[in-house]
Amino acid sequence: MSGRTLFPRKEERRARGLDGIQLTLAWQSASLLLGYPDQQLLERLELIRRASQELPSQVGKLLRATAANLGDTPLAVLEADYVETFDNRRRHNLFLTYFAYGDTRKRGAALLRFKQTYLASGFELAASELPDHLCVVLEYAATVDREQGRRLLVEHRAGLEVLRLSLAEADSRWAGAVQAVTATLPPLQGDEPEAVRRLIAEGPPEEEVGLTPYGSAFDTGPARPPASAPIPLPMPTFPGAH
Repeated sequence: MSGRTLFPRKEERRARGLDGIQLTLAWQSASLLLGYPDQQLLERLELIRRASQELPSQVGKLLRATAANLGDTPLAVLEADYVETFDNRRRHNLFLTYFAYGDTRKRGAALLRFKQTYLASGFELAASELPDHLCVVLEYAATVDREQGRRLLVEHRAGLEVLRLSLAEADSRWAGAVQAVTATLPPLQGDEPEAVRRLIAEGPPEEEVGLTPYGSAFDTGPARPPASAPIPLPMPTFPGAH
């Protein structure tokens, strides 16, 4: 199937020319669509559909298809499917550092880098959330710091590709949202295609005996950038929003 290819189609290459406003719309829309489904999300689907009309056709169609699928499915079914899709399958993991580091101590250091990036922008994440969750990264990139958010996504491009391929192979209702995200990013470069193949074949690395698990390594206590007050992530500001 076309979703299995490691190399972008022509439409996806064209989609990478999005301007700043379009990137905000695409990333915020994908962040909402990939979140745990609830009534609030269902009420925002029409807003996402309208925003998608401002995007290149390839990205817009993917987001609209995902929104339509979610809107046509009973909420209880969506909730159960979301848990089965993202909580019970390793290759469908929405935590970006998991693909590169697994549940190892090195992942703790990677999580800390995410947290420090957010704090440098004046954004303090809630203590209950891990900073590498794709929805968090997308909303940060869309509404707080586009360049730094894009850098975080690009640094974990191989993991995103594994997620895209795995969701496409499973014919997941959320596959289009992830494909829309990857269509806004540079294509795989250098050794990234080989990293994707290795992740698919072997999975993420495993912890060596005796090392501290990532949760403990990440728990370094509060840290704030000097002279910078935390700011909350704003709500979506799509064209025509009420």
